[in-house]
Amino acid sequence: MVVTDRGEDIRVGGARLRVLLTRLALEAGRTVTVDALVEALWPDGGPKDRVHALQALVSRLRRCLPAGSLRSVPGGYVLDVESVDAAEFERLARNGGEALRSGDAKLAVPLLRDALSLWRGDALADSAGVPFADAAAVRLEALRLSATEDRVSAELATGAAPGPLVAELEELAARHPLRERLRVLLVEALHGAGRSAEALAVFEKFRGVLSEELGTDPGRELQDAYLAVLRAVPRDRVRGNLRVAATSFVGREDERAWVARRLWEGRLVTLVGAGGAGKTRLATTVATELAGRFPGGVWVVELAPVDDPGEVPRAVAGVLGLRDGTTLAEALSADETLIVLDNCEHVVEAAARLAGELLGTCPSLRVLATSRERLGVDGEALCPVPPLDDPAAAALFAERAAAVRPGFTGDPATVAEICRRLDGLPLAIELAAARMRSMPLDQLAARLGDRFRLLNGGDRTALARHRTLRAVVAWSWNLLDDAERRFAERLAEFPGTITPDTAARVTGRPDALDVLDSLADRSLLQAVEGAEPRFRMLETIREYGRERLAEAGGTGRVRAAHAACFLELAERAEPHLRRPEQLEWIPRLAAERDNLLAALQFATERGDAGTAVRLGAALAVFWMIQGDHAEAARRLRAALHVPGRESVPEDAEAAALGGYLFNTVMSGGDARDDPLIGGLPERAAHPLAALAEPAAALLTGDNAGGLAAIDRRLPEPDPWTRAILYLTRAMLNGNGGEMDAAHGDIAAAEAGFREAGERAGLALTLTFAADTQTVSGRFGEAIATLEEAIGLLRMLGQDDACMQRVMLAVARARSGDMARARDELAAMVAPGAGTPARHLVPVRLALGDLARHAGSAAEAQEHYDAAERELDRVPSYPQYRSLLETARGQLALDRDDPDAARRHLRTALTLAVGAPDIPIAAVAGYAAARLRAAADPRAAAALLGAAAVLRGAPDTHNPDVVLVTRPLRRTLGERAYRAARDRGGSLDVPGALALLDDQLQGDQLQGDQLQERGQARRR
Repeated sequence: MVVTDRGEDIRVGGARLRVLLTRLALEAGRTVTVDALVEALWPDGGPKDRVHALQALVSRLRRCLPAGSLRSVPGGYVLDVESVDAAEFERLARNGGEALRSGDAKLAVPLLRDALSLWRGDALADSAGVPFADAAAVRLEALRLSATEDRVSAELATGAAPGPLVAELEELAARHPLRERLRVLLVEALHGAGRSAEALAVFEKFRGVLSEELGTDPGRELQDAYLAVLRAVPRDRVRGNLRVAATSFVGREDERAWVARRLWEGRLVTLVGAGGAGKTRLATTVATELAGRFPGGVWVVELAPVDDPGEVPRAVAGVLGLRDGTTLAEALSADETLIVLDNCEHVVEAAARLAGELLGTCPSLRVLATSRERLGVDGEALCPVPPLDDPAAAALFAERAAAVRPGFTGDPATVAEICRRLDGLPLAIELAAARMRSMPLDQLAARLGDRFRLLNGGDRTALARHRTLRAVVAWSWNLLDDAERRFAERLAEFPGTITPDTAARVTGRPDALDVLDSLADRSLLQAVEGAEPRFRMLETIREYGRERLAEAGGTGRVRAAHAACFLELAERAEPHLRRPEQLEWIPRLAAERDNLLAALQFATERGDAGTAVRLGAALAVFWMIQGDHAEAARRLRAALHVPGRESVPEDAEAAALGGYLFNTVMSGGDARDDPLIGGLPERAAHPLAALAEPAAALLTGDNAGGLAAIDRRLPEPDPWTRAILYLTRAMLNGNGGEMDAAHGDIAAAEAGFREAGERAGLALTLTFAADTQTVSGRFGEAIATLEEAIGLLRMLGQDDACMQRVMLAVARARSGDMARARDELAAMVAPGAGTPARHLVPVRLALGDLARHAGSAAEAQEHYDAAERELDRVPSYPQYRSLLETARGQLALDRDDPDAARRHLRTALTLAVGAPDIPIAAVAGYAAARLRAAADPRAAAALLGAAAVLRGAPDTHNPDVVLVTRPLRRTLGERAYRAARDRGGSLDVPGALALLDDQLQGDQLQGDQLQERGQARRR
């Protein structure tokens, strides 16, 4: 269509005339030869006298167009017009694209919009089928698509709302399935619209298409867009222990992109390469970039301090801060989590086994490992980490040199030569650059000749560490004077961090702080952020130092000094852990965890029973406060079984034994067959020693013996000892159904812990107190008590306090605040909550009970099924399994299936009694009463009385008790109901268990028969 300068439309009739006009318009203002026009009009031959035919067509076209528009020139014709839309489009699109690529997106947007507004339908539609027109149309459509992409890119860059652009891009992507830039923009638009998951899916789908159709991978631009989504970090969600790097990361763009993509596509990536190649820094850089994609957190596990392969799982557990016997599978099973296993090469088999096991049981887990060799696990993706290329190596040296010598401008050729001779290894380069603080560049280069011969052409059969990194460390070591070398060799025996005080004690240097600072300046130590000066020696440097120390024959002496140093620290800290100043000492001991465990391991391996037992006794309270009861029991048991205990101070042995048995009780373990129980101390001064006999009684079920042992120790002047004894007595009385006595014990324990100022024991006591308050219907008190306990635990660093939070929700539900209870529980199982699997079990049970009491059997079933799945992933907890079986029995009764209910309740009772946890058996008793209510109301009422004996008090506010009590009262009448209930309530604990067992078996025992069965059970 032609438009005159007056705005009038001119219609050109006839297909041949429109082809002629199109061909001239495509080169408006320029001569189009006769041959070119003839070829355009008659590509397949045409009339014999095509020149005259062309002249005739030109004459017809002139009559259609404004006068003077179509001129004859030598050899052809020229179309003179003010503008042609196609040409104007190309000009505007070109200018807009240039503006965009020059960084002026604001200018690009109007230019590109104007260009695209010139389009009306398909390009050259009137000349479709003509070869020249079809070719031009293809070119114009390609320019149109490119301009559209530029427009979208410019709009995104200027902050336009990405949402409306998504639909346009999706339509274009569907029409152009192999167009990569459209996917780049679609990924960016979706991500900008908050639809990151869809953005990642677009990349993955397109990658599959490219692989299948073209056998290739996405280009750099699309990979960068994909990585930008992965690296987007919502800071409020980031969990873990990643540290902010003090220096920039240089180079490795290709490796970073590859690792990030493969880590997200797969589940295990191992960085392999020579020592000093920068595997650790690359791993933590990628982990930091991807942190926002892991609601479960990013956790860096430094395996360098781990000497024993068997300690690898415990190293991971320590980083995760697992407590109360929580397993790795529990902690890593809830949310998407990334574990970085750093420095695996010296424990490669153990690391491989752990990675394989965790990946097999935790579908939400991803592992990024660094090692000198592959782990050899199925599905492992290997990323070689080569030396830095020349530009990156030079940039790294220059940046690090400028940090120690401001304004550094070294000769580029000399810098390049140094980096080349150091094989581009980042650690070697950084160590060399650190010397710029006191050494000119040319002298540094001159000293490389003899020091780095092993970096070139070393024995390929030797360990890589010995071929390359050892030479780098040896060179750095040789820069020290003799006194500094001796100091560094002794520091190499620290598997954990180093303070000036501990360094001085182990090395004998009173000026330790000055020497530590000097070694840190030379990159032989890393400074650790904190309130006090603290340093860490790199693993490779530490290994070199330990070898040097061994060559000098000083290993045993230094390790003994190290153990003595940390024994003294632990024994100095121990009394304070039972006092208000525990808040000061707990972080100090936590910071020395690796050193303390290394000291304990050294004493145990060496057969030094005195040091091992004393250290265990000193750390027992610390481990109890941390809630790591299972690990505490294991470590204490190992110390107590070191031969030669006759040399151990009696007080320390008794304290370690008391700590071992009490931690075994708290972790749900079993030490009944341990011969150590046969040598219980009668009396020892240490507070922990007072726990030995009562804790053994809890393990063996000898309540009477345990109570007698406590009574022999009381009254006790020390408030902490008095409090822990009363708390243990409350546990014994509670397990014996003596709730009134337990109430008094709990009150006395609370008073003692408050007097002592010890928060962990107080929190545990308040938890027991809240349980009794909930049972007695004092819900407001229970809520306040639990809130205080949670606050105390958080002061001690136990931020989860899961058990207390579940109990708090139950108390709220019993008080009538169902919505808040449900919300608080739901928050613990929500994505990103990070609740360990073991603690998810009681949460799911509580949610299931709430749903069941509300009449939603299907929802309850879902929660109970989820609880069972969690239990299947963690070690067996008979109390939880008992509660789950009881809950399933209640659901069976809801659907009128008494046979199934009976089977579930029998299992529940067996599990509770075997634990032993008698109050848990009471829960099965409530359901058993409901089971018997229809057939024998009096037996059901008696079961309620017996369950109250097991619980220690009538749990009258429990919804399951209310559920069965009301119909029984209506059926029997109040007097008959009370008489039957009191009959069951008159039994002792063994008799109550016998009644419950008999009723679930279908027996009909009465009176004296029940007492006989109870006596048999006691025997």
